[in-house]
Amino acid sequence: MLKTPPPLGLYVHLPWCARKCPYCDFNSYAADDIPEDSYVDALLNDLEQELPLVWGRSIETIFIGGGTPSLFSGAAIGRLLSGLRSLLNFSPAIEVTLEANPGSAEADRFRAYREHGINRLSLGVQSFDDAQLTTLGRVHSSDEALRAFAAARTAGFDNVNIDLMFGLPQQSVAGAVADIERALELAPEHISHYQLTLEPNTLFHNTPPAGMPDDELGWAQQQACRDLLEKQGYRQYEVSAWALPDRGSRHNLNYWCFGDYIGIGAGAHGKLTLIGENRVLRRERQRQPRRYLEQAGRERIVRERELDRDDLRFEFMLNALRLRDGFAARLFHENTGLSLNELLGPLKTAQNQGLIDFDGQNIAPTERGFRFLNDLQLLFLQAEEARSKPIFESGNQIMHS
Repeated sequence: MLKTPPPLGLYVHLPWCARKCPYCDFNSYAADDIPEDSYVDALLNDLEQELPLVWGRSIETIFIGGGTPSLFSGAAIGRLLSGLRSLLNFSPAIEVTLEANPGSAEADRFRAYREHGINRLSLGVQSFDDAQLTTLGRVHSSDEALRAFAAARTAGFDNVNIDLMFGLPQQSVAGAVADIERALELAPEHISHYQLTLEPNTLFHNTPPAGMPDDELGWAQQQACRDLLEKQGYRQYEVSAWALPDRGSRHNLNYWCFGDYIGIGAGAHGKLTLIGENRVLRRERQRQPRRYLEQAGRERIVRERELDRDDLRFEFMLNALRLRDGFAARLFHENTGLSLNELLGPLKTAQNQGLIDFDGQNIAPTERGFRFLNDLQLLFLQAEEARSKPIFESGNQIMHS
């Protein structure tokens, strides 16, 4: 039985970008002319439809992702945040993140974002190597990335994330380390460091770039970068996330701990716990921006389903096992309503395989479990019917930082 709802976040999807990158499987669309005003109107209308499900709850975090949200003007972001404040109860310590690409960075725009209430900026740098940036289809250079970071500091941002990739085409261990070294010179509060993967329905998947590192080289890159980050005081608190003390992404931590989040915007997903009904719902919005703008109210919701026991068990573990320190065992019952007995079989198997530590109070992946995380997660996928269901959010949300 569900007794208390978990923390609540808000994800806002702005789907437009300057150019679609060949590795990107997010719900994003290249556009020269963005309908800012009508889209902000649609977002606020979308949110109003969700309010009956979250009456009385405070919003702890907001993440504005894309696409490239920094293509939106300061005035549009300001109007969006003003509208959100009028509809929602913001926590006094709310974290509000906006994703920005260096190629769309402007000092005046960053200042406007900060003045309107954005207090965390996430810069999609990906690499400081200009040749790699060209291969990745990025619209910025290394110098532009450095200027964007400087502009963020000048605008008053004291909580900045830098996104970096490793496992890039033709990349050596030294090349991956060089990217981390350049990032460390800037001293961001947070670094998201993740391996390039060739996702379905992307140009790179259909036409793979030459020289993709094999598993052993990718692992060597990851280990070398990890050693350097640890020496500089950054801690890996999640599979692809490193942070200085107390600077982890609270929005993403809520995902990993199976918290709730409203999702608004084209293609956005949401997960909401309905205590009175003892149900957990997932909702998905219309993906195509034009149709999203044309529709209204519940018409924008293209899929809604209630999570069953198998979904709850697997989705909780799929997310929580990404955390380096694991999670308090009681959290499983609190956020799913299920007994910990549901996990005892796969927990024992995972312990016997050296993939997990469980002391009765805390459940955490071992070093081996962290390396072979997919194998560990799959131990908790027990029901055959769960295999046919979408089991976690697209990159539009979960992989943003």
